[in-house]
Amino acid sequence: MKSITAKYWQTVGVLSLLLLTTIYLFFISILSNEVRTIKAMPPAISYELPPHQLSNANEQVTNLLFLDNLAQNSEKKLIIKIAKKDDNWLIVPLNYVLLNILLSVFYPILALLVFSFVAYYFIINYQRAKITNILSSMCDTADEIAVTFGQKQPNKKDHSILVKLNSSLDDISRYATQYKLEAEQSSFCDKLTQLTNRHTFLEHIEEQLTLDGDSKKSALLFIDLDGFKKVNDSFGHSFGDEILIQVAERLKSIVRSNKLSTSSGLEKNLARLGGDEFTVFIHHIESAEIAINIASCILTELERDFILGNKTIKISASIGIALYPESASKPSALVQLADVAMYRAKKDGRGIYKIYSPEMGSQLRRYHYLLEELRLAITSNNFYLTFQPIIHTDGCVISYFEALVRWQHPVEGLITPMEFIPIAEESNQILPLGDWILSEACRQMFAWYNAGMRKTKISVNVSVIQLKHRPLYNWVMETLAHTGLPPSSLMLEITESCFLDISEEIITELEKLRQEGICIAIDDFGTGFSSLAILATLPVDVLKIDKMFIDEATTSVKYRKILKSIIDMSFQLDLKVVAEGIEDIIQLELLKSLGVTYIQGYLISPPESSINVGTKVLDQGINHLAHNGAGVWQPAPSKITRHVS
Repeated sequence: MKSITAKYWQTVGVLSLLLLTTIYLFFISILSNEVRTIKAMPPAISYELPPHQLSNANEQVTNLLFLDNLAQNSEKKLIIKIAKKDDNWLIVPLNYVLLNILLSVFYPILALLVFSFVAYYFIINYQRAKITNILSSMCDTADEIAVTFGQKQPNKKDHSILVKLNSSLDDISRYATQYKLEAEQSSFCDKLTQLTNRHTFLEHIEEQLTLDGDSKKSALLFIDLDGFKKVNDSFGHSFGDEILIQVAERLKSIVRSNKLSTSSGLEKNLARLGGDEFTVFIHHIESAEIAINIASCILTELERDFILGNKTIKISASIGIALYPESASKPSALVQLADVAMYRAKKDGRGIYKIYSPEMGSQLRRYHYLLEELRLAITSNNFYLTFQPIIHTDGCVISYFEALVRWQHPVEGLITPMEFIPIAEESNQILPLGDWILSEACRQMFAWYNAGMRKTKISVNVSVIQLKHRPLYNWVMETLAHTGLPPSSLMLEITESCFLDISEEIITELEKLRQEGICIAIDDFGTGFSSLAILATLPVDVLKIDKMFIDEATTSVKYRKILKSIIDMSFQLDLKVVAEGIEDIIQLELLKSLGVTYIQGYLISPPESSINVGTKVLDQGINHLAHNGAGVWQPAPSKITRHVS
């Protein structure tokens, strides 16, 4: 800065010196010319003086004006010697010469100044008009730019164009600054909750773990809301967004109260990963107990009611915990393993936390392995059906067969439905698998129907995934038409929990199927959370009481009374009651005493292959089937005897 100032004054000094030198030379030139003119034509003011009345002028003045004939009179006034006349000098006062010079220069300069002023005035006005037009255009452009930020400009008619332009530029600067801040914030934050987004969160963890190495322990909590999808489906996504905002605020409060906040303005230890998934990074912990305490605090906080308008919403959360460096050493792996632990928490009951263990990783690998094998098995026809009879206690007449799918893996052998059915439902592979089950069951039942079992039905389980993704009526009726099985020979079993959020459209589809003659059954009744009112409002024909409920009724008086109430209510509503999972004679006798006449379970028969079913039923004779329209399935005597004894 000092060097720039020094150069500026140097330049000013040089230019000033140059200007003064030019003026001086111009003055000397005019003075010399005036002296020559006076010598040629002496003016009237000239006069004679004897030499003794003259003296040399100051040498400095003489040299400065370049006049050798410059002198002083007796009065010490400067004069110019023009010529020698007799013995005297003809002289002229120097002030006269200077006055002539001044007058000869004044009028041209005055005219030049007047001309310059007039020219300057017109040029300035022209430039001002031109600049005004340019500034007006710039001001309009600035207003348009400001409007693009969504801001309406105020009326500024009384202000000058420069004031308007300055105001518009100030607005643009303010809006641009605000836009920049919002853009930076959106690049780091989740737009809805204003929490750190996934990318920034992972970068932050990477930075922290890199600085610490393996010397410090840390923990990551993966939080997933339980039942949030039902909130969205029931009240709409805007309602769900409000829930997420409130969840974010509660998590912020927990992070601050537990002193987990970062020193920067943006809270990077708390993030929303997407959907209803949140995560908390706990830096520098002494033991896993600290992470467990914070997870418990989060669970408690999220179990409190959420108030939105006049509605009160209850949700919970499942939390997975992954520890550093025990579980993983990379941020992405830490999040993934915490996610695995969270899924274990959901599987084990929801509303709890789980700490990741290698065993969970093995289960995850098993899950993905079976998922891939499941896809191959569907295309390779590695599945087959077994059939478990449901009989009437009076005469053991077969009411219907439940079709149960089995997976014969080429390497692992038989894989149980308990293991692969949940995987099929989570991955939607239940859709192609369910298509095959329904078609194969109907095809097999059609063969038995033609063999004489015209009063026996085939029962097929339908999952909630199929209800939501298949056009139920068309899907079933097209399968029946393709296989030739009459609708009256088919029963669809739907788990009780599926009716919790079943749509009116699906209920209409079920009613249309009933009108075609297809039976609808509620499976696993007694374990869900549905109201008993569904027995009267839903289009169902059969009620299947879950095995667990029956097990409890054999030892609990309260369960027995509840069971009796359900059975009596079902009879009043003309619903057929089926008890499933009957494995001992005590359960059978209890159910018979309560009036249940249709039973299913290993006491009667395990699921059998189609060949075994055909052998056992058809060996009774075609005439028997033709007369009764249904076969008889006698339990093995050894089972009954063993249980009685």
